[in-house]
Amino acid sequence: METVKYPIIACVATFVVSGLLTPAVRYLAVRGGFIAAPRLDRWHKRPTAMLGGIAIFLSTLIGYLIFVPKTSDSIVIFAAAAWLFLVGLIDDFLSIKPYQKLFGQIVGAVIVTGFGLTLPLTGNQIFDIWITLFWIVGITNAINLLDNMDGLAVGIAAIAAISLASGFSAEGQFSELLFVSVFIGALVGFLLYNFNPASIFMGDCGSMFVGFLLSTSVLLSQSGGRSRGIFSILAVPFLILFVPIFDTTFVTLIRKLSGKPASRGGRDHTSHRLVALGLSERSAVLLLYGLAIVAGLIAVLVRELPTATSLSLIALFTATLTIVGVYLAKVRVYDESDEERAIRENAAFAFLLHFTHKRRVFEVLLDTVLITISYYSAYAILFGPVDSGSNLELFLSTLPLLIVIKLFALFFAGVYRGIWRYTSISDLLVFFKGVALGSLLSLVAVLLIYRFQYFSRAVFLLDGALLFSGIVLSRLAFRLLRELIPMPRPDGGRPALIYGAGDGGELVLRELRKNPEWNIIPVGFLDDDPLKWEKTIAGLRVYETNGSIAEICRREGVRDIIVSSKQISRDRLREIRGACGDGEIVFRRAEIRIEPVEFE
Repeated sequence: METVKYPIIACVATFVVSGLLTPAVRYLAVRGGFIAAPRLDRWHKRPTAMLGGIAIFLSTLIGYLIFVPKTSDSIVIFAAAAWLFLVGLIDDFLSIKPYQKLFGQIVGAVIVTGFGLTLPLTGNQIFDIWITLFWIVGITNAINLLDNMDGLAVGIAAIAAISLASGFSAEGQFSELLFVSVFIGALVGFLLYNFNPASIFMGDCGSMFVGFLLSTSVLLSQSGGRSRGIFSILAVPFLILFVPIFDTTFVTLIRKLSGKPASRGGRDHTSHRLVALGLSERSAVLLLYGLAIVAGLIAVLVRELPTATSLSLIALFTATLTIVGVYLAKVRVYDESDEERAIRENAAFAFLLHFTHKRRVFEVLLDTVLITISYYSAYAILFGPVDSGSNLELFLSTLPLLIVIKLFALFFAGVYRGIWRYTSISDLLVFFKGVALGSLLSLVAVLLIYRFQYFSRAVFLLDGALLFSGIVLSRLAFRLLRELIPMPRPDGGRPALIYGAGDGGELVLRELRKNPEWNIIPVGFLDDDPLKWEKTIAGLRVYETNGSIAEICRREGVRDIIVSSKQISRDRLREIRGACGDGEIVFRRAEIRIEPVEFE
């Protein structure tokens, strides 16, 4: 009887705590000015308090400390989820970049897999770790994307958690059941204020915490309980979180086909298209709740029904949702301008263009793969294939640690600030510093944690060399090396900014560095394209042009601005000259030779 009553008591108590904390957080958010203002690419129509994730996190934390038995698995999962809450909170305050959030997600996922929590799908530990990393990061972002209409993400998460709890109850996993029960209480308590019309949003601190805790709680169902086949291991997590997976896949495909970035917010989700068909916001959300409940029920049945029957149920449900998705894809949610229509007609080009300028997320994922491959290859080269025995144990026990340490070192060294197309010798030095720092920190960490017993120093040296080679080759693959040795800057020259951070600007930079007799020292770039701001080209920073030009010129002592493109209009040049606030700055047009720009 206790196994029934105690989880309910824990859930209700956490629900009350969440119901009390949420209005308090809402009050503080309003007083502090943390308000989500209406925007064209967002659905809400009135200013709404943010940071509701703080109430969800604190309620879950209080419930966990009071009601949940402290197992090693639950401690690891909650600690990693708390880290994701912190990453999301930083994003809510500072609006960090997508690749920085991805880095934080990978760190949290690596913490979980490093303690042995994985989806046992293939029987190969390395593959299972990678699949689990993809699962955790994917579901975390799916919940984040699903948070696009009042009450939708929190309600779906609560339904998924209830489905998960029913599985724990059926398997007799009492500690895991309590863990999920307090989470359900926190979500439902917050939903009272988040359901339409919402008076508070959970923000990234909430969506990342909720998504991460959901995705990792699924891993608890793989430990303990009775043995299940591979089909159940695959089907149950997928069904429990079917709605966020479906919505994320749907939106990603539609945006890629139309040449729009999948990471950017928009009003083209499943929920928005249902409203476009004539449903009210509440009806659209409730319909998606219904789909989540059906998926959860199927997940429960899959544990009990024969495999053939389960397959038929899943196939029927998936086919139905696929047909619905195809129909919803035809629903018009935007009034297309001529420009958007042109992008749609040239979707492949638009996608490639976007990928060229904004690939930070891809870089982090690529480097994570390179770190794994280089470390494995170092063992394989020195000791043969790492398939079993002590070398496999050493490799698996330290791989998660090395991924986090080396990604941090590359990030700290500035590897992710460059634009690949303009990789130069100065960038190779940055790569070397990042790899060297990562190798050094890895050696120190292994020494402190494992006292270097049974480890080979040669593996870490070879691993560093292979990783450096992989990073350099991956970056240089996108361009031919345009210069071998950068020219030194002349003493006493005139500091100059290059207006236009493209091919023309890079060409001007090379010419200036090759002709020191011109006595002009390039100190940076200016560009109107937001995708290039804060990046670096051949070691020089790309500055934005919307209000800070005068400060940049004063700080760098700029005396010349060299225009690298004929496509920049004279009206725009007049605006830039006016923003400089210094009549002594000379504007020059870079063509065959550098000459002053004449203003009418």
